[in-house]
Amino acid sequence: MQQVTRPDPAPSRWSYRFQRLMLTPLFRLALRVGIPFCLTFAVGTWYLADNARREAILLSVADMREQLATRPEFMVSLLAVQGASTGVEEDIREIFPYDLPASSFDLDLGHVQQMVQGLPAVAEASLRIRQGGVLVAEVREREPVAVWRTRDGLGAVDAEGVVVDDLDSRAARADLPLIVGEGADRAVPEALEILRAAAPLRERVRGLVRMGERRWDVVLDRGQRILLPEANPVRALERVIVLDEVQETLARDVVVVDMRLAARPTLRMSENAVEEWWQVTRMTVGAE
Repeated sequence: MQQVTRPDPAPSRWSYRFQRLMLTPLFRLALRVGIPFCLTFAVGTWYLADNARREAILLSVADMREQLATRPEFMVSLLAVQGASTGVEEDIREIFPYDLPASSFDLDLGHVQQMVQGLPAVAEASLRIRQGGVLVAEVREREPVAVWRTRDGLGAVDAEGVVVDDLDSRAARADLPLIVGEGADRAVPEALEILRAAAPLRERVRGLVRMGERRWDVVLDRGQRILLPEANPVRALERVIVLDEVQETLARDVVVVDMRLAARPTLRMSENAVEEWWQVTRMTVGAE
C-alpha cells in the first residue's frame, strides 16, 4: 500500500521573512505612501521637464485666474471717501496707487490703508469693498486745537501735537489759540489746560510761549506777560487771576507777573510807572 506524503504546513524561509516584513509598520507605510509618491514624483518630473509643457500649464493657470479676477462681481470701479473734508479727500485720491476699474484681487487694501493713515490730517482710516464694486474709505480726521508758530512758519496742530495743516497766515485759523516756541507741540495738552484756566482773561490772551521747552508764558495784550512755573502752571495762573479780581493787578501799569517762584511772586512795572514812582518818592522826601 502506497504511503501518502502530507505537505509541510510550515512556511518557507522566504515566505516567513516576507510575512515578518509585512508586519513592520514602516514597511507598510512605505508600500502605501512612499512608493506611490515616488512614482508620481518621477512621472511629474518627467512630464514637467519639457519647457513647452511647463509654459502651457502656466499660461492656463494665468488665464483661469484672469477670467476669475475680471468677473463683474470682483471688479472695483469706484472709490468713495467718507468722513473727510474736501482737501483731505483730494489728498487721498491723489495718493491712491491704483487705476480703477481694477480687480479686487489686485488691490492691497492693507497698503492703501497705511498710505491713507500716513497723511498728517488723518487719525484713523479703514477700507472695505462694498457691493456694487465700490471701495469705501472711512476716515476720521485729526481735529486742530491750536495754531503753532515756529521759525518755519505756522501750522495747525491737534491735541497730540501732530501738525494737521500748514497755514499761510494767522488769520486763516483765527478761531484757534496760538502757541509759540520749540517743543510747544509736545506740550499741547498742558497748553489747553492753561487756556481753559485763563477763561476769565480770554479777551486779553494773545497766546502762549514755550520757554526753554520746559514752561509757559501767557502773553496778554498791552505787552503784559505772566511767567508760569514748570510745575503746576495752572494753579499759578489761577492765583494771578484771583489777585487780579481782588486788586486789579493786571489793570495797572504792570509788564510782567513772575510766578516762577510760588513762594515769592514778583511784579515788574513799566519804565513809565517806575519813573512816576520815583518822582512821587522824591516829592514825598522833599516835602518832608
